[in-house]
Amino acid sequence: MDDPVITVEDFRQFREFFYRKTGIYFDDNKRYFVDRRLIDRINATTHANFRRYFWFLRFQASGDELQKLTNAMTVNETYFFREDYQFQCLSRSILPEIVKTKRRGSTIRIWCVPSSSGEEPYSIALHLLECWPDIDQWNVEITASDIDTDILAAAVKASFSKRSVQNVPAPMLAKYFSRSEADEYQLCDDVRHAIDFTHVNIVNGDETRAYRGFDIIFCRNLLIYFDDLSRRQAAEMFFDALNPGGYICLGHSESMSRISSIFRIRKFPETIAYQKPEET
Repeated sequence: MDDPVITVEDFRQFREFFYRKTGIYFDDNKRYFVDRRLIDRINATTHANFRRYFWFLRFQASGDELQKLTNAMTVNETYFFREDYQFQCLSRSILPEIVKTKRRGSTIRIWCVPSSSGEEPYSIALHLLECWPDIDQWNVEITASDIDTDILAAAVKASFSKRSVQNVPAPMLAKYFSRSEADEYQLCDDVRHAIDFTHVNIVNGDETRAYRGFDIIFCRNLLIYFDDLSRRQAAEMFFDALNPGGYICLGHSESMSRISSIFRIRKFPETIAYQKPEET
C-alpha cells in the first residue's frame, strides 16, 4: 500500500494544531521531517489518510496518540558536558551567589528542562560532585523534565553510547560509569537516583503551575524551536518558577534580552546568565 499523501494544507493545519499543543512551530523547511513522522503515525494507527488520522488525533479521549506523535516530533540530540563553560559558571559564580541568601545546610533546587535523554541533568550532578567544593554542605535537588515520555524512560535508564560520553574526563568516566559488553556506558545508581525525572509540557499552565521555588533553571536549546509569542510565555513561566534572585541559563544561541525584559542580565567571567530580580 502506498504511503498517504500530506498536502500543503494538511501540513499547515497540523502545524497550527501542534503549535497550540506544544509551543513548537515548524517552518516550511521542516516539511519533510514533519511529513515523514506524520506518515509513520498514520500507518501505525492504520488510518486511510491524513484527514481520518487528524480527526482521531484531535478527539481521542486518552491523548495517547498525541503523546506518541509528540515523542516522534521532538529532537533529542545531546551529549555530556555540552557547552561546559556554563557548568563552570554554575559552580564558580552562580552558586556562590545563591548560597549567600540561604541558611547553611538548606536546599538548593535546580530545574533542567528539557531533560532529553539525561545527559544534561546528569552532567550538572557530576560537575557539582567533582567541581563544587561546598557540595557536601548543601542539599541539592535536581528536577529534570521533558515533553517526550520515551526519552524520559531512556534518561531514567541512564545507559549511554560512546559518543554521548566522549567529553567525560577519563577519571570521571571510570569513577561513575561501568562499560557493558554492548559498548554502552551505564551511570552508577547513586547519581542516577539523584535526579527526579518528570513529564511536563511547558506551554501547559496546568502542568507548570506545580513547578515553583527553583533557584536555578537550565533551559538550553529549547526556545529556538518556539516562535516569539511562545518564547515570551515560556519566559514568564520560568520567571514564576524561580525564587527571587534565581537564575536561568539558556543555550549559546539564545538570548533572554531578545525575548523579555523581566530578567536582569548578569555577565559572569564564564558566560552570561539571566537573574530574576530580588524582591524589594
